[in-house]
Amino acid sequence: MSDLVIKVESLSKAYQLGEFSTGTISNDLKRWWAIKRGKEDPFLSVVEENDRSKVGVSNMVWSLRDLDFQIAQGESVGIIGRNGAGKSTLLKILSQITYHTQGTVKLKGRIASLLEVGTGFHPELSGRENIYLNGAILGMSKVEIKAKFDEIVAFSGVERYIDTPVKRYSSGMYVRLAFAVAAHLESEILIVDEVLAVGDAEFQKKCLGKMNDLGRSSGRTIIFVSHNMTAIKALCNNGIYLKNGQLVSQGQIDSVISDYLSSNRAIADANGVISSEQRISGTGEARFLKILTYSQTPKEIKTEFYFGERFLIEFDMKVSKDIEDVFIGLHLFNVYGEKIAMDMPDKSYRPQGVKKGIQRFTIDFREVLMPGDYFFGLSMSHFYSGSDIDFVENIANFKILRDSFNDELNYPWPTIHGYTQVDSVWNSYTII
Repeated sequence: MSDLVIKVESLSKAYQLGEFSTGTISNDLKRWWAIKRGKEDPFLSVVEENDRSKVGVSNMVWSLRDLDFQIAQGESVGIIGRNGAGKSTLLKILSQITYHTQGTVKLKGRIASLLEVGTGFHPELSGRENIYLNGAILGMSKVEIKAKFDEIVAFSGVERYIDTPVKRYSSGMYVRLAFAVAAHLESEILIVDEVLAVGDAEFQKKCLGKMNDLGRSSGRTIIFVSHNMTAIKALCNNGIYLKNGQLVSQGQIDSVISDYLSSNRAIADANGVISSEQRISGTGEARFLKILTYSQTPKEIKTEFYFGERFLIEFDMKVSKDIEDVFIGLHLFNVYGEKIAMDMPDKSYRPQGVKKGIQRFTIDFREVLMPGDYFFGLSMSHFYSGSDIDFVENIANFKILRDSFNDELNYPWPTIHGYTQVDSVWNSYTII
């Protein structure tokens, strides 16, 4: 493998939904006998693509399918993709927690992984004991671990609780200590999943800085999974983009992020009509049909607005029956998929009920946003149970432009101090 530390060829991983057997003893024996002879599992022929938006006919899915890639020593690789793309499954296989169904995985060097809160920790042992336990698992001697001990504890910031059983730690304390152990003990490969999102912003920044130092100064190979494209871009030089368990693109991180973001384009067409195939969840009692953005004066369809400019959002819903006590949420995302500015339930509209028919909602959008590209998401849910009626994300996009230094522009926005109104206003819906 020369300077390669990870080499993956034709890697596939199948999962069975529901029952974990084939359903009959005879079929279980056929599977066992085929695997015993080194043959392919005869039941893999019915395994389907892992696409959450489609209804399958088989109870087996490919979490990963035919992946091929290589990672060299000292590389920092970001693995990106939407939820359910197979990112965590891949990390579990590389960490040798889960075994793959087909293909080969060749690893060179010791691996330290941080996949879930508390991974590798024994809840009954203290933080001190777990540091020694993790080091022993990595093959380090007690002398080597002791030499790193003070540095680990200082980085984690849990000195006061180091002799307390970790089962009494908060999730944030767990992550602090777990990351400190994984980053400071001697391993050639460091694998980190989205688990860092549990920590506070200050600690996340500290962790990213540490991983950056490890990659540049000590030649550690780092594999990092995150939905935060800013963090991925800052830390990683190469990337892998997964979709429905398959490799879409790999290479320079800027190129891979561009491929990922372009796939997250708005699902409404030029006329604002929403595709019926892009539903995340919901009972179907109501469905979002159409969304458009307008300038206020004069009212005309636009998708680009100046900084501070108010505009209107108008969307239609088809309601199949009268529904009582619902709330409708407007979600706002930046191009990296991070939710910002508006969220349920503070920025939601709660009509006492909606009537059967086609309904139109209008929002006077008054949020002050920095220049850039943004996406809307919409949700409608039952108020008391919280169950979704309909939920779509990346429903439409719009752009905030820098102003042209035109003194005649009369923005209705006060300065940061002493502002009077920044909330968007939901107008009553109308039947159309």
